[in-house]
Amino acid sequence: MLAIPLAGALTAALVTQDQVALRAAPRDSAPRQAELFRGDWLEVRGERLGFVQVWDHRHERPGYVRPEKVRTYSLDEATAPALHAVVEFVRDTPGAESLGIGAAALFLRAAPPTAVGTDTWDALGSMADRLARRASADYHRRAASSESSADYHRRAASSERSMRRGQPGDTLAGHLAVAESYGIKLVPLETEEGTRLCYDGDAFRHVLALGGRPEERARAALALTRPECMSPGRSPEGQQLADEWRRKVVASVDAAKLSSWVAGRVRMRLAEIEATLAHAYARRGEPARAREAEEHALRQLVLVSRAELAEEDAPLYERTALRVAASRWAAEPKQAPRAGLHLTTATKQPGETCITVVDPSRPKEPPAERCTYGIVWTSSTHVAPGGQALAVAVQPLPGWLELWLFRRGAAGWEVEILFPAVSDPNLGYVELAGWSPDGTRLLVAREAVVEGSLRKSFEVLRVGTLAVEIQARSLDRFATFKKWHSAAWKGRTLALR
Repeated sequence: MLAIPLAGALTAALVTQDQVALRAAPRDSAPRQAELFRGDWLEVRGERLGFVQVWDHRHERPGYVRPEKVRTYSLDEATAPALHAVVEFVRDTPGAESLGIGAAALFLRAAPPTAVGTDTWDALGSMADRLARRASADYHRRAASSESSADYHRRAASSERSMRRGQPGDTLAGHLAVAESYGIKLVPLETEEGTRLCYDGDAFRHVLALGGRPEERARAALALTRPECMSPGRSPEGQQLADEWRRKVVASVDAAKLSSWVAGRVRMRLAEIEATLAHAYARRGEPARAREAEEHALRQLVLVSRAELAEEDAPLYERTALRVAASRWAAEPKQAPRAGLHLTTATKQPGETCITVVDPSRPKEPPAERCTYGIVWTSSTHVAPGGQALAVAVQPLPGWLELWLFRRGAAGWEVEILFPAVSDPNLGYVELAGWSPDGTRLLVAREAVVEGSLRKSFEVLRVGTLAVEIQARSLDRFATFKKWHSAAWKGRTLALR
């Protein structure tokens, strides 16, 4: 990483502007050898006719640049503080990431090892990460304007070829090329939203390895464990190992030493990871580990002070709460066997669970059976007054919890599935909140992210038709729901957070 020749004394010119022409001769009318961008470094070979004579290592060619377009540094210990000052000045400046990365690379070349602290690695990682976000946002913006992924990559490749020929190119593509020339690795990931660039986190790993201040460690841990930058397509076992590594990284940060809003981010990340692991452990038939993970997820979520969160973190809190709520039954103890109407589970195909509803009072009645590859949370089983219906929570995905309703009809038992939402089956839950005293109605709470927005509702449904009788976004004036809801549900649910 940060490839700069180490042998001998070296004077470097750091390019400070974009689309700077590298001329073939010390004249403004001379042909362009290449186009340079902020952060490019050039080896100084001399000066002629008001131009700096240089060798461009990125394009592997000689040339001349105007002195006002660059800043010249002799790469020795004496100039290290000046380079460090540049890094500190631009580290949080959007659009100046390539310049900061170049200054950090020169600083690491000039400074003695004892002078390189975690602050430099923290700054380098932050700038590389922000550059990756800029590039991803640029792609999504162009995709929204109907530019296809193939068109985007053709344009980027064409821009890079133009720069190699010395013709004007895309500024962002130039910044990416500069960063990559220093060994910064940005990994493209294909997602449902399109291509995303993610920084591989090498500088952040240096921060964690060298100690670092609490705030630096928090930034590093959060950047390294970002869920949207986890490689897709892993096997369940591989995903579990990745999540266990993520938990170890985030847990190494002491949230008690952080400011409240940063601590909130760390706790939310840990809650998200633990809830995901609770689902993974339950799927592998390890209920004790699943319960421990979900209890930890709930504890971390409770410790988040919502009043102290940054404004931009409010949506993240809601999404984290949904993910924890989807796995919350992992923290509930198993119920004792029922004497009356109850359900049993059995495994047929590997990973498949079949649910059977049994009514001992009607031994000749054909039992109802439904199979699923999701997790059946038997601890969530609730029988309606009168024994005409039974509900159980089923979790097919780490962040998606459904409610399965078994009801007795004219032709026997029927099975209906209530979903958190009718679209975007990714993040949401629906849970039973209670029954009406006569068992003809059920109360449910739903929350889901639909088209990027959080949607929550409390509903009273007819058991026979699942028609919604009453619906509200909150319980402030929902007298019927308040009258019938279960006290056990109110004490455990996250819908009332």
